[in-house]
Amino acid sequence: MGLLKSYLRSRAKAIVVYILIAGAFAAAYLLFDMPIIVVTYPLILSIMIGVAALAIDYIAYRRRHIMLTHEEMPAPADRLEEDYQQIITKLQDEAKQSAVHAAEEYNDMIDYYTVWAHQIKTPIAAMRLSLQSEDTETARKLTSDLNRIEEYVEMVLTFLRLDSDSTDYLIKEYDLDSIIRTAVRKFSREFILKRLTLDYQPVNYTVLTDGKWLTFVIEQIISNAVKYTSEGGVHIYMDEPGILHISDTGIGISAEDLPRIFENGYTGFNGREDKRASGIGLYLCKRITDNLGHTISAESQPGRGTTIILDFRTTRLVTED
Repeated sequence: MGLLKSYLRSRAKAIVVYILIAGAFAAAYLLFDMPIIVVTYPLILSIMIGVAALAIDYIAYRRRHIMLTHEEMPAPADRLEEDYQQIITKLQDEAKQSAVHAAEEYNDMIDYYTVWAHQIKTPIAAMRLSLQSEDTETARKLTSDLNRIEEYVEMVLTFLRLDSDSTDYLIKEYDLDSIIRTAVRKFSREFILKRLTLDYQPVNYTVLTDGKWLTFVIEQIISNAVKYTSEGGVHIYMDEPGILHISDTGIGISAEDLPRIFENGYTGFNGREDKRASGIGLYLCKRITDNLGHTISAESQPGRGTTIILDFRTTRLVTED
């Protein structure tokens, strides 16, 4: 019905002109005192012809509409439509060329930062090796700073790879405890340096996921927990199968900031107070968990700590052998 109304509006001028012409002929017959039958018959015939022509034109209009909704170009009805189609075709070609050019530039950028990341990891590894022979407060502090630098490099690469065509997910079943232990081991020095406790209860759970990307997520969560906790510690546990909790006793998140912590670049009040906050880590975690079919959420109270909750029960992914 909507298409018919649209058609009638587009042909309104032609219909009005047709009615006026038919009325003019009818009036001319009546002015000469001709019998009503002489006037009525050609008038009805004219109306029938007009309705038939309108119906045929509407069928062609509807066919063209269907073709356009399927992104097909119908044959132009006149020179003006042909001109419009040429303009559209030109714009489409330009858009495709721009998309190809943008993709090439994006891939070049990915390649550059990938090479850069591998190059910068070499001096980081060399400095870490030099510091391993020293067991001083300064050495532990420098090692912690090196870990932060490496973490930020990985965040840059992850941010760039999220929308890359080359991003590959190897989906299979992983032992969640192995992933958690790998992430915890990375921050062992930070735990020691800040004298934080770790309460980790093995979860004995198998998750369908991508091991590399989920490891990044858990590392980011633990990194934030250590970063914003000055005393107390981190508690990692699973209170029910499939729901992992990572809690800390840190500064917490205010109620007005909590709904937005997974937005890109959002740091909140505590993040603005702490100049190290980038507002990217939790955003990346949200994007990755969405891609993996997991769910991430947060609970927090200022001054009492934060709990990040990972729900693996919603996973709907295809396992790769």
